[in-house]
Amino acid sequence: MPKQVIIMGAAGRDFHNFNVYFRDNPDYQVVAFTATQIPNIEGRRYPPELAGPLYPEGIPIYPEEELPDLIRRYQVDQVVFAYSDVSHEYVMHKASQALVAGADFRLMGIGTTMLSSRKPVVAVCAVRTGSGKSQTTRYVADALRRMGKKVVVVRHPMPYGDLVTQTVQRFATYEDLDRYRCTIEEREEYEPHIERGMVVYAGVDYERILRQAEEEADIIVWDGGNNDFPFFRPDLYIVVADPHRPGHEVRYHPGEVNLRAADVVVINKVDTADPGNVAYVRQNVYEVNPHAIVLEAASPIFLQDPDAVHGKRVLVIEDGPTLTHGEMAYGAGVVAARRFGAAELVDPRPYAVRSIAETFQKYPHIGPLLPAMGYGEEQIRDLEETINATPCDLVLAATPIDIRRLLKVRYPVDRVRYELQVIGQPTLEEILARRFGG
Repeated sequence: MPKQVIIMGAAGRDFHNFNVYFRDNPDYQVVAFTATQIPNIEGRRYPPELAGPLYPEGIPIYPEEELPDLIRRYQVDQVVFAYSDVSHEYVMHKASQALVAGADFRLMGIGTTMLSSRKPVVAVCAVRTGSGKSQTTRYVADALRRMGKKVVVVRHPMPYGDLVTQTVQRFATYEDLDRYRCTIEEREEYEPHIERGMVVYAGVDYERILRQAEEEADIIVWDGGNNDFPFFRPDLYIVVADPHRPGHEVRYHPGEVNLRAADVVVINKVDTADPGNVAYVRQNVYEVNPHAIVLEAASPIFLQDPDAVHGKRVLVIEDGPTLTHGEMAYGAGVVAARRFGAAELVDPRPYAVRSIAETFQKYPHIGPLLPAMGYGEEQIRDLEETINATPCDLVLAATPIDIRRLLKVRYPVDRVRYELQVIGQPTLEEILARRFGG
């Protein structure tokens, strides 16, 4: 009899692990996925079109809270943990639940989940959400293009809609974002690459995505999500660490996997971090991965109109995942508001509606700022209503997208941008040139 399996996930690595290891494997029967972190993904099914001939009815997706009951109901042999940006302690709490209910607990690693490419792969990952992967990925892609390489970016999955439609997604224009009805979270990752004229792939089936991307790329850049490790086997493995959360690089899963596997570690935000915290992170890197090249970098902030902030009552909008499961209390928007002389950070919490109010309740560490939550059309409208109900002079938007493409905002909007600036030598560009410059 095949072993009965439940995969715990958040609509990303869980689907990938199934596709590459379990889908056509008669030794296992995946009876369910459980879902967390992402609103409204439970209660769906992994569709039969993606699940393959062993699963003609697809696979149900349940809330993670039902895990112990599901293990007993399906007489589950193995529980596979397959999502990211959680503490080591959290992982072991989930393991304890599974073990008590009668199942083995499993983590799947590099050997069973990474796909090999015919083209060189540069992976950009991180030890925590919000460390600065996005600007590092942009830096890497720009540097490779200056070397004359055709670069295609493949983004870690964010399939929150129709999974069959999202099997393989190719983004080259803003119209593609509309065509796939992308959430704010997806747009934050894809739009900055599109602005630079680059093609981005994402979706659900990363074997198919990889083979299609290989057809139009000299080099593939893996743009990681949360603190997960890559789905593709990298030829150069770059990992970003955050000295604003010193010690997290060795206390969170699977960020420590990234740290131990990295060829290059970029300690980002050194311009705004305590020097002692930078040194602490560097020491941790050395202890777990003494062979890695360690770089320091800043992420300087740019505003469209810095003078517009001075003396104003400002509503700051920050990147959502950085604040929620990334556990940051603030981001670049708050830094910019304080640096450029805002008179007040207006607290949106009294004006938050529906799903936005629920977000503040679930993540009470978030202070007087607004996370750019938009995991579906209803939540995007909730975000819009919350913004327009909050009395302010200016909205300072520190998400990577222009929110005015999606929202009707009744206040002036100033955008906060940030790019990677490597400090000292070797630079990241020099490392890339040595590896791929031939």
